[in-house]
Amino acid sequence: MKMFTPRSMFASLGVALCAASGPSPAAAPAQVTLPDPGQMPAGQKQASRANHPNILIILLDDAGYAQADTVGGEIHTPTLSRIANSGIMYNAFHATAISSATRASLLTGRNNHRVGNGTIVEMSSKNDGYTGVIPTSAATVADILRANGYSTVAFGKWHNTPPDENTPVGPFKHWPTAYGFDHFYGFIGGDTDEYSPSLVNDTTVMDPPHRPGYHLTEDLTRHAVDWLDQHQASSPDKPFFMYWAPGAVHAPHQVFQQWTDKYKGKFDSGWDAYRQRVFERQKKIGWIPQNTENNPRPAEMAAWDSLSPQQKQFQARLMEVYAGYLEHTDTQAGKIVDELDRLGLRDNTLIFYVFSDNGASAEGTQGTITDAMGVNGVTVSPEKQLDVLNRTYGGLSALGGPRVHEHYNAAWAWAGESPFIGTKLVAGYLGGTRVVLGVSWPRGIVHDNKVRPQFHHVNDIAPTIYDVVGVQPPAVFNGVKQLPLDGVSMVYSFNDASAPPRKTRQYFETLGSRAEYADGWMASVFGPRKPWVADQSGLISWAGKLAFLTHQPWIGDTFGWMKWKPKNDVWSLYDLKTDFSQAHDLAGQFPAKVAELKKMFEEDAVENHVNPVGASFNVLFKGVMQQGPATGNWHFPGNAVPMSEFAAPNIKSRDNRVTVEAEFPANPHGVLFAIGGISGGISLYVDKGVLTYEYNSFGLTRTHISAPWTLGPGHATVEAQLDMQSSRRGGPAKVILRVNGAQVAEGIVPVTIALAGSAGDLFGVGKDTGTGVSLDYVDRVPFAFNGKIRDVHVVYQ
Repeated sequence: MKMFTPRSMFASLGVALCAASGPSPAAAPAQVTLPDPGQMPAGQKQASRANHPNILIILLDDAGYAQADTVGGEIHTPTLSRIANSGIMYNAFHATAISSATRASLLTGRNNHRVGNGTIVEMSSKNDGYTGVIPTSAATVADILRANGYSTVAFGKWHNTPPDENTPVGPFKHWPTAYGFDHFYGFIGGDTDEYSPSLVNDTTVMDPPHRPGYHLTEDLTRHAVDWLDQHQASSPDKPFFMYWAPGAVHAPHQVFQQWTDKYKGKFDSGWDAYRQRVFERQKKIGWIPQNTENNPRPAEMAAWDSLSPQQKQFQARLMEVYAGYLEHTDTQAGKIVDELDRLGLRDNTLIFYVFSDNGASAEGTQGTITDAMGVNGVTVSPEKQLDVLNRTYGGLSALGGPRVHEHYNAAWAWAGESPFIGTKLVAGYLGGTRVVLGVSWPRGIVHDNKVRPQFHHVNDIAPTIYDVVGVQPPAVFNGVKQLPLDGVSMVYSFNDASAPPRKTRQYFETLGSRAEYADGWMASVFGPRKPWVADQSGLISWAGKLAFLTHQPWIGDTFGWMKWKPKNDVWSLYDLKTDFSQAHDLAGQFPAKVAELKKMFEEDAVENHVNPVGASFNVLFKGVMQQGPATGNWHFPGNAVPMSEFAAPNIKSRDNRVTVEAEFPANPHGVLFAIGGISGGISLYVDKGVLTYEYNSFGLTRTHISAPWTLGPGHATVEAQLDMQSSRRGGPAKVILRVNGAQVAEGIVPVTIALAGSAGDLFGVGKDTGTGVSLDYVDRVPFAFNGKIRDVHVVYQ
């Protein structure tokens, strides 16, 4: 077999490479004649492996274009290389710049705003393009394939269910099993802890598996492999569609030390040197064109040489952990491919390895031990974080472990996006949207080492699958008229690297960053915010600030929140045919082309419900991601199943009172209620009879307010009241504890959580089922209450 190695992979863009090292290849597989798409009408219930390939989509999260050694990076990715060795690679493939949007587009074959996912579901709104709901008029790949005789299964991250529906009782109409999947095992939301994940089996919320040696990505792999074995045993002639999206390598970056230690010292030269090395290697192996220019580091990111020795050590270790995490994730994906080989299914399985749902994430800003700080707009110096890491968590060795939710410095994300400008959340520039794609199908694709340079998008994957399988997507599905597909089939390029591109137009928009691509040209607007800058308060207008402080949303409309006005943005222009990295703005030379592309964007914006541009900010700046009863009045029984923090009451950053009616035994202990987890949250618990309220502010400040005496046996009413003491976002709050109406303690929380303590932890009654809010009992989670809780009443004040 001809080997596909980083050093000999490509000679030049779109041109055959020099031969790689290794033995002479065996005879190439016969090229398969693809079935006529009209041959198999939707609704046919029979499909066999003899005529229809299995489909496997591997989708990673927040990985960078220049990180995998397969394409010139310095992180070992044996499975991506394996796909490349047996298939083909695309260097101009695109996602959206944000998670939910990419997934909705990939699964439906439509533009993300058209199917209600203009942003992540936690920031959804009533605007048509931002509802967070994939409509029934956009049947998914799983829907269509299942209707045509396929088994369908999904593992890992599902980020396409509105947060107010992410509860133990649903409704389940927007969960994976309602979108065409026979079975789902994974988590609902943007991320979760790798050691104590919030898991769902179909529609059943499960307790996290608190056991030594557990890792979520490995668990997802085991379930995928077991499912393949069972499917082969029970339905050997039936093709399958598997969607494996582990959620890695999204923050928190967590993996066992033996993986992180593989990279000890490998990043000590820093991000500037890394980017330059990789850029040169990308050109050497032909992954990018020889005339590509590397874009400079943004001014807001520190030069590596400006850091102190202590900071260099901290920042390098953050990257070592990330690198180990990425190699570990890619290796787990390889176990699924191994099983396909073992079962004899690999030859007729079409694999799409989408190396990321968006660009590398700069949300770690200056590097952090708590990734939640970024989304909350909190800035804490790396020096202070390192001090807390050393004093509280055991130093650098704790990074990657279960006690911290680390995220690397934004400059590492920039370095991992060579040669581009942007990162995740930047839709206007290729660093946010251009991702690595490998495709392998031994029976149908003749492997070669030529890079596919055709411009493509995640909305092209569904049409490609339909083309290969021979399914014509129906005009009406389950009685609902279907939206047209926005994607185009990529099959034309499978066995012809030099085929003229068939995708001639595509728009992009995320958080106001936007672009329009047409026939090799791209017009771009960076947008109102820089993801690597944590403090975004300068974007909010006086009306927005007033509305946020007074909780009166009627004060400002979508644009009223913002100082930024989209109509005032100045567009740049790039000729991607000659300028691979968007290094040269040609807007001044070709104003007519700019005007043409701007007009096209406006047409696409109207057609796809992109307007009002910036609608996502409404939720972000109002700080009301949490859903719930309009009255702000909740009652939870003692046996309440834990629910998502985003679906739970906001008891972290607005005036509220939580009253617990409970029967306390002698020597009481355990959690009365908790929200969030190790990265930030609140817990009211009893330990050795002492009642304590802990407010965990991003793992950096932990405020303990305790009663001065122990609770005796019997019925008691315990009340925790939080009163915000400042109009400033994330400002201090006063907490008062009462027992049977009498005040027993009070204290000041210096920093509150404006939006969310975590993306994956929960709100629970009678136990802390997640990662553990408090270090006092983190080794005893879920630290269930040994008495009986009759009611937990939450009310806004």
